[in-house]
Amino acid sequence: MQQLSVSDRSFQYGDGIFSTIRVKNGQLQFWHLHWQRLQASMHRLGFAPLAEVEVKTAAQAQISQPEQVVKVLISRGHGGRGYSALGFDKPDLYCSSSPLPDYAKAQQQGISVGMAKLQLGIQPLLAGIKHTSRLETVLHKAEVEQSNFDELLVCDSQGYVTEFSSANVFFYLDGQWCTPELSQAGVAGVMRSFLLSNMDVTLGRYQQQDIQKATAMFASNALMGVVPVCRYLQQPLGLELVRPVQQLLLASSE
Repeated sequence: MQQLSVSDRSFQYGDGIFSTIRVKNGQLQFWHLHWQRLQASMHRLGFAPLAEVEVKTAAQAQISQPEQVVKVLISRGHGGRGYSALGFDKPDLYCSSSPLPDYAKAQQQGISVGMAKLQLGIQPLLAGIKHTSRLETVLHKAEVEQSNFDELLVCDSQGYVTEFSSANVFFYLDGQWCTPELSQAGVAGVMRSFLLSNMDVTLGRYQQQDIQKATAMFASNALMGVVPVCRYLQQPLGLELVRPVQQLLLASSE
C-alpha cells in the first residue's frame, strides 16, 4: 500500500475510484459486492489490474473496532505530468478507517427530502462508477446543508431523477418498488445492488412528476443501509412499506 504523493493521479485529476465499506461484527460487510464494483470500474477506466487478495488484506488491516467504516481508494498511479494515462502499470492502493455514523434515528423515524437545484452532468462512460472526481457531490452536499431538508433528490441535466446527494433512491409507485436506471449518470451503490438481487424492483427513467405519485420512498447506501423518507417536499409518506426492506437487510448473513 502506497504513501500518498502529490503526483498521485487521484489527487491531481480525480483519476481514481473508491468504495466505503461498513464493518459489521468486525467483518467487511458485502465485500464481494464492493470488490465486484471496484474491479468493474478499474476495467472500464483502463486501470492495470489488482489482485482481490491484496485489496481485501489491506482493507482488513484497517479494522480496529467491531463497528466502523473502512474506505478503499484505488488510484491509477503516480508520477509524470499531464493527462496521459500511458505507462501506469500498477495502481496505487490506499485504505483508511473512521467511526461509523449513527443512523438509528433516521432509520426509525425517517428523513425529509427536497429537490436539488444543481443537476448531474451526463457521461455514460462514468455512469455508475464511484470515482474520485466528486465535485458535483460536494456541491450537492453543500446544497443539502443550506436547505431545510435532511436530503435532496438529484436529477440529471435532462430532468430525470437519478439519486440522492449521497445515496440511491427507491420509491413505491403503482404497487411496485422502483429505482432509476443509471446508464447516464449517478453511482450504482453496493446496497442498491444487494436490494436489486433480493427484491422485485423496476428500473426505469423517472421525472419529478412521477416521484410525486409515490406512496413510499427510501434512501440506501452501504453505511446507512435502508432509511425511509417520511416527507417529500410537502407530501407525507408512509414508513410501513419500508419496514420489510429493512428487515430483509437485517436478516442478511453479510
